[in-house]
Amino acid sequence: DDHAEADEHVDAPSEYADLTNPFAGDHEAAEAGAVIYEVNCASCHGPEGKGDGPAAAGLDPQPASLADAHMMEDMSDGALFWRVSEGGMMDPFNSIMPAWKETLSDDEIWQVITFIREFAEDDHD
Repeated sequence: DDHAEADEHVDAPSEYADLTNPFAGDHEAAEAGAVIYEVNCASCHGPEGKGDGPAAAGLDPQPASLADAHMMEDMSDGALFWRVSEGGMMDPFNSIMPAWKETLSDDEIWQVITFIREFAEDDHD
């Protein structure tokens, strides 16, 4: 697997660690998150979250597969909020993923998280 594995082994900073998604399981929030994802995230993470978007080919490390059920189950809401908010341009990730906290509101980040959780739910075989 060429996708970054670091995400599952790094604890979120304390200010993010205990956050929980206020939109968990909310279908309307997931639909709003789908639109945000398509505009901002799909070019790298792919239309189905597999890390295979059109911009992903030349990236090192490759974008994380958001459809990886094991990785996503290991990541708390707070950890996901941290990764989306702060991006990946720091150790140990060193990816090109931008920090979205200046572009997206907290609610929009939670909506995206609600949507991307569905990729992993579909991955259970």
